[in-house]
Amino acid sequence: MLKKILKSLLVVAFSLCMSILYTVTYAQEHSTEATSETKHQEEKEGDFNPGEVIMEHIMDNHDFHFAEIGGKHISIPLPVIVYSPQRGLSTFLSCKFEHGHADYEGYHLNEKGAIIPVKQDGTVDDNVQAYDFSLTRNVVQMLLALTFLVVVVLNVAKKYKQNGANVAPTGFQNALEPVITFIRDEVGKSNLGHKYEKYMPYLLTVFFFILICNIFGLVPGSANVTGNIAFTLVLGVISFVAILLSTNSHFWAHIFNPPVPGFVKPILLIVEFLGIFTKPFALIVRLFANMVAGHMIITCLIMMIFIFSKLSIVAGVGFAPISLGFTVFIYVIEILVAFIQAFIFTNLTAVFIGQAFEGEHHEESHTHH
Repeated sequence: MLKKILKSLLVVAFSLCMSILYTVTYAQEHSTEATSETKHQEEKEGDFNPGEVIMEHIMDNHDFHFAEIGGKHISIPLPVIVYSPQRGLSTFLSCKFEHGHADYEGYHLNEKGAIIPVKQDGTVDDNVQAYDFSLTRNVVQMLLALTFLVVVVLNVAKKYKQNGANVAPTGFQNALEPVITFIRDEVGKSNLGHKYEKYMPYLLTVFFFILICNIFGLVPGSANVTGNIAFTLVLGVISFVAILLSTNSHFWAHIFNPPVPGFVKPILLIVEFLGIFTKPFALIVRLFANMVAGHMIITCLIMMIFIFSKLSIVAGVGFAPISLGFTVFIYVIEILVAFIQAFIFTNLTAVFIGQAFEGEHHEESHTHH
């Protein structure tokens, strides 16, 4: 058990270090580009930048961007809602920014996707405070996923209420029933024991919400919601609260007074206390890293066609079948990963909750005996 915990901590630490290094490197690259953007703007016009395309696909944005043909962007603009105490409320579509090439109503969309107040000459206006409440593609896609989940679940519940167990399930009811049974038996009962019914609504909601967001994120041009650290952070915090609310006196006694020799207690106390926070942190990083990695691999494979085309048209055309073949393979793997990551997040949440009241099982067994 200790070996598995150490391995998990090493994986989490490695993932965190890689994420930090990547963020720092990306920030440095954009900082360098920002300083020379004005000077080389005309030279970069029309150039292919793989890094920019990859980050545009992964990061949040104010529109659903599908392609760029002949200098024209094919995208679906989203509402921009900005409030400023000095300027009041401004609402308009993101297409007014012309993908960062134009200012509108005193606001500018920079290369990082942030809306900043500017003066008439285009410089940043430090005297104006702006609060962005815009519906970005991550927000819109989460709302779509939530709406889809609510509609499907209510429809299935309505059929169960009307027909009960007398009529064979059909449609979404037939598709969801084995999944719900699997989560109940393999996640709920196996990890939570007799208390599984209390946590099943939360576990099922988390599983299906993550699964739907993962599947929606595989649609070309959509947002990679589960690849956003803010999204996984909120899910991890909610699970963290559920874990804390499930704790008992035995759990905290084990944390602050571990059953080990006295000279080891101070060390193990620190380890056990940090373990309270590393559990939800592992949930956050695991889901985020896996979903980002898959999307980056798919995008990189597609970008290889254009990179080889820059060297030679023959090389680009020759490498296209190889790139597309690997892309389809990874895409199929990502569909499987979408289910696996939803299951892992749900299962680990149930495991951590079960560990929070694990002492009750021992107390009940002694009482029964």
